[in-house]
Amino acid sequence: MTLKTLDLSTPAISRRRKAAMIVQMMISDGGNLSLSQLPESLQELLTEELGAIRLVDRTTVASVAKEFTTQLEAVGMTAPGSRDNAINALSEHLTPSLAERLQAQTDTVRHGDHWPIVSSLSTPRIVDIMTSESVEISAVVLSKLPVGKAAEVLTKTPGERARRITYAMSLTAKVAPDVVHRIGQSLAKNYATPANRAFENAPVERLGAILNSTVAETRESLLEGLDSENPEFATDLRKAIFTFKDIPARIKPADISACLRPVDAETLARAIAAALADEGPLSAAAEFILGNVSQRMSAQMREDAEETGAVKKADAETAMSAVTAAIRELAETGTIEFIDPGANDNE
Repeated sequence: MTLKTLDLSTPAISRRRKAAMIVQMMISDGGNLSLSQLPESLQELLTEELGAIRLVDRTTVASVAKEFTTQLEAVGMTAPGSRDNAINALSEHLTPSLAERLQAQTDTVRHGDHWPIVSSLSTPRIVDIMTSESVEISAVVLSKLPVGKAAEVLTKTPGERARRITYAMSLTAKVAPDVVHRIGQSLAKNYATPANRAFENAPVERLGAILNSTVAETRESLLEGLDSENPEFATDLRKAIFTFKDIPARIKPADISACLRPVDAETLARAIAAALADEGPLSAAAEFILGNVSQRMSAQMREDAEETGAVKKADAETAMSAVTAAIRELAETGTIEFIDPGANDNE
């Protein structure tokens, strides 16, 4: 039998080999090691190193043990070592609301797997990942999502970018599990933890909500000014605004009946009467509504509008705002879904 000895003074003994020797010593002494907390790649390397060791002389074992003990005694403090452990350690010292939110994230993680947190992100948030991260990381994300959500995300990702990501998916077969693990951990940290902001909603959402409630002349005047000052913001703002004239472009024909249900008959009659009296987009919106309800209901609405007659401008604005407010509420509760005005740009 050839005795395979290890000498600490030679380069043959790497830190990895020393770690394997310490693990073997502790196991031999009946120690209970939580190696499962290590990434699988490190567990695999440790197993390979331990498997490569045959027999080690006493002098080498003593030297490695002494070095390990010296380093251990030099440690002045031990910390949690991971974000999840830190959350558990600090939970009693944080504000209750923050502790609850962070603990909810920890509870979602299973065996160090942060992908459930990433998968639970909203579709727009994951689309942000698709457009901000590399195509390789985006391909891994798409591969980890449930099929239905992955399809929705891919549909809302810009066309050329979506094509590059789908090609990158063909190259993910050889990605190491530990790499996928680290990607999930990083994305959960960067995208699942909300930033500390003074305002809950983005500027375009806040201003869009305000302009939805302003009169048409004020709204159009402000948008024209923004077109010259900040065209990109103006474009995004128009997507956030939903007014009566936007109904044909943003509402599915099958949803029209549901959209009208919350509006009282008198308000609806004033809105339709005022819109039909207009020769532009408002009239087209009224005809779109009338063309996507039953013939009986359409005839009744036209009759009510004729009986209403001319509507004052302020009353018309109020009636149309009531209709669009009811539609926005249905969209916010998920009863209906707006058509994305930029969806055709991704095809």
